[in-house]
Amino acid sequence: MFETLDDVRKDAQTRLAGAMEDRRSPMHTPVVATADADARVMVLRHFAPWSLRFHTDTRAPKVAVIARNPQIGVLFYNKAEKVQIRVRGQARVESEGAVAQAAWEASDNFARRCYLGDGPGTLAAGPASGLPEAFEGVEPSDAELAPARANFAVLLVQIHQLDWFHLAHDGHRRAVFDLATGAAQWLTP
Repeated sequence: MFETLDDVRKDAQTRLAGAMEDRRSPMHTPVVATADADARVMVLRHFAPWSLRFHTDTRAPKVAVIARNPQIGVLFYNKAEKVQIRVRGQARVESEGAVAQAAWEASDNFARRCYLGDGPGTLAAGPASGLPEAFEGVEPSDAELAPARANFAVLLVQIHQLDWFHLAHDGHRRAVFDLATGAAQWLTP
């Protein structure tokens, strides 16, 4: 597939940028794992070399985990192209400031309404979205969403290590990049 580490780095960058822009990309919804080994699928909202942005609820249990230990891992996989990208880095959650506010303002009201409901992990008597009944399937107005802003935050990840892996019947290929130092090397899969 690729013969140089520079080509692999460019491929990873292109794939992550594409995952941010194309909601149909299989890498648009990676698995994000916090230091407590809890993992969940999240939507990639932004990529800029070499950082990621996701949206989260300030009441989510992962927020407290990240505050205690900011180590994080993110797994991207494209089954059709047989490419896996694993990244490790430092995470932080911001609910205030320009980045969080811009992300809030860029979201539509259907997306924002998720932050009106009960916090993630709240016990329920049965299957429930956690949304107030008035907003089930209904787009709230900007005024109705005002209280939701306090629950919205961005999860920012500064990538320190990137591990690129390509599955191939004629021989797998793997490369790892230390993005802090610029070091890169081929590894056996």
